[in-house]
Formats: sequence, C-alpha cells, structure tokens
Amino acid sequence: MCASDASVNPSLSVILPYTPSTAAAAARFAHALAGSHEVVLAGEGPLEVTPGPRLHVLSGQVGKGAAIRAALSKVTGAVTVLQDPDEAYSLAAYEALCRPIHEDTADGVFGRRTVPGLKPELLAGRALGGFARFVTDTALADPLTGARAFRTEALRSVTLTCDDDAVDAELVVKLAAQLYRLAEVPLPLTAVPTRPLASHLSQLRTLMRYATVRDDADNQHEGYTSLERMDGAHNYNAWLGKRFREHLGRRVLEIGAGIGTITRELEAGLELLIALEVDRFYVDRLKNLFRGKPHVRPYLSDVALADWESLQAERLDTIVLSNVLEHIPDDAAAVRRFRQILPVGGKVVILVPALPQLFGSMDEAVGHYRRYTPKALREVLEAGGFTVDTLEWMNLVGIPGWFVNSRLLRRRAMPKFQLKLYDQLAPLLAQTERHVKLPVGMSLFAVARVTETAG
Repeated sequence: MCASDASVNPSLSVILPYTPSTAAAAARFAHALAGSHEVVLAGEGPLEVTPGPRLHVLSGQVGKGAAIRAALSKVTGAVTVLQDPDEAYSLAAYEALCRPIHEDTADGVFGRRTVPGLKPELLAGRALGGFARFVTDTALADPLTGARAFRTEALRSVTLTCDDDAVDAELVVKLAAQLYRLAEVPLPLTAVPTRPLASHLSQLRTLMRYATVRDDADNQHEGYTSLERMDGAHNYNAWLGKRFREHLGRRVLEIGAGIGTITRELEAGLELLIALEVDRFYVDRLKNLFRGKPHVRPYLSDVALADWESLQAERLDTIVLSNVLEHIPDDAAAVRRFRQILPVGGKVVILVPALPQLFGSMDEAVGHYRRYTPKALREVLEAGGFTVDTLEWMNLVGIPGWFVNSRLLRRRAMPKFQLKLYDQLAPLLAQTERHVKLPVGMSLFAVARVTETAG
C-alpha cells in the first residue's frame, strides 16, 4: 500500500526524524501521511502539526539517532518506514519499499537513490556507501539512503547508540551483522537530497570505528569479534565448506554453529540441518539468517544438556564440528554422546585448532580449552567408539600470523586487514593443499565413522 491510498494501513508506521531546518518539510509529510498511516515525528524545533491518535510528536529529541530511538517506542505497525524529511523523496515509493517485507523476502529494504545525470551532490554519499559496503560485507549500492523500510521487530532488535546522523551508518552495520535479509529497490528522486558536511563526517567516523576498533556488538561480547571477522573471510569459509561437504550425508547436526558462517556453506541440498548453539546471542542471528528455510533448525542448547533422545529420533547421519571440540570442557564425553545417536555408517566430521605451542591470547578470548596434536585427536575419537578414516593437517600458511598475533603481540582478535589479506590467498592454499601432503598445519581435519552398533 502506498502513501496515496485513502484507507488507513494499520500495519505501516512512518518515522520522520526532523531538525529545525527540516521541521517544515516534516510537517508537510505528516499532513500527507496522517490519513493513511501511523506517523511519528521526533526531533527538535517548532513544528506546525497537531498530534492525534495516529500522529505522534516527540519534541526535544536532539539528533537523528536520539529521535529514532524515541520514535520506536511509539510505533505500533508491523512495518516501519524511516524517512528523512527531504522534499526529494516521494511518498509514492512506499509501496516498492514495503513489498519485499510483505512478501517475506527481506527484513530491511533500502531505497537506492537515482537521479538522471551525474550529480556532484551525491558523490560524497556514494563514496561513503562504498566504504559502508566494505565494512558490512553487504551488496547494497546505497546503504546510507534516506528512505528505508524494516520489519519493526528487526528494527527494534538492534541497539542503537549514536545520537546524531551517524545512526544511519550504525544501523546498516548492526542489521547486516545480525544477518537480517537486506534488499534494495530503485528510488527515483524528484530532486537531489541535501545533507550537511557534518553529517557525512559523522558517518565516516562511525564507519571507521566499526572497521577498526569496535564490533557491531560494541565490544560487549568477547569472542564475537573473531567470529564476526571470520564470517567476512569468504574464500576461506568456502574452502572449509567444500572440505566438509565432501563427507556429509543428508541429515546433519552441526555442533556450535556460532553465527552461521559454516552453516551457510553446508545447508544447500540438505534434507535437515540442526544448528546447535549454546549462546542465545548467536541463536538469534541464526534465526535471522535462515528465516524462510525450514530445513535449517537453530537449536539453543549446551552440548551436555541437549535432548539427545529427541536428536536421535531425527535420524541424523552426520555430525559436524568446525572449531568447536576445543571449546567443550569434556571433549571425550561429548564424542561418546555423538556415537550414541549415530547409526552404523554415520560420521563425525571435525576441524580443530592444532599445535599446543600456538595456544595464546586469541585462544583464550574465544574460549578454547586446548589445541590438538594428531595423536590426541585420534585418541579421543577412537576412545569414543569411532574409526578414524581421515586425519590431515590443514592451513600451514596460517601458523606465522597466529603465532605473532596471539603469542607475541597478545591480541584478542585477528586484525581485520590481515584476515582479508589472508582470505585472498585462500583459493591458492586450497588448491595447493589438495595436492600436497602437509607436514604440519595450524588445524587438523578429521573424518571418523561408526563401524559397530552402540553397546
């Protein structure tokens, strides 16, 4: 439903954050929208608008970020449009913005601003948008647009801390990191939107912070920075995914799914993938990432407390652990539990960090109890009732970087730039390691099989 429809749309709310310089335009938008949608105006400065049951005015909110946070407390619609009160934007675009959300193909939709010809006024926005794509790993061409629509539940789920125009950058960083489905539609403009230089600089500073010293959880969840940065190592993850897929059955249990980095590489073509994760912080992201894919089931549980009888009833044929076994205090007990629910022929496919000599601050930050030797990994698998078919070193080239960062520099996470540089080498490393038997590596890859019925 677009804004020009005469009937009231109770499922759509519109937030218009305004400043003294945009108050007049905000009032005009509010008058045009109030008959058909819920409207919330939040900002500072005098406003010629009469509040009503579906027209809320929240004055005294200094800054765009503060205004949006205040406005969200009043929103009742299932879908919320965030729009800058700039005359360049047309209300007729609402239908296109909201359609992917109503069709449940997106959680957030960004209006890609289009103007005939080259407009110098938009160059700064396009440059910032390119930097935002680098920081967030999204494919959005115009992530800092002034017209966006969201599932209200998704918009409320992110914690916004910026008070000023930097909130636009913060919003796309956090939505992308929480793995919401973000889409884009063309947004023809009637004029070129205006945005002061201070707004661009504020957004740039915020993007720089999230690219360097802060993660999208504002550094409040130790260990997440490493997972989030690894999620951006697309070539490396594709390499691991290919190694795992060569050994998968059709019904898979992934232990310790994290934010879904490997889950995403495995799920295509499977009949069932249960993604077990102990941390609700990560499970919420898994639900966002796999919304609309019923064959992927996030499951909140500790390994020791999982309902193993119910899991056995799922007729699982493969259990996958990608850098997880080292997080489990009693790894031997966990492996015995895996053996109990797998049929003869079922497999565990495991990647673990290797070489105890490398254990350092980054291991501590992500909760590792140990790094393995080939002998130690084989022993824990065989003692748990498995026959080891494959046990190989992986990732020789990663050893120096891990040793320097984790042992010598005592860093808590791998620097993002180093990781991106390493990721460019991953395809070559994958090809090389397929043809060369490594003498050592920073990881061990193992495939173990059930050969007898459990006693």
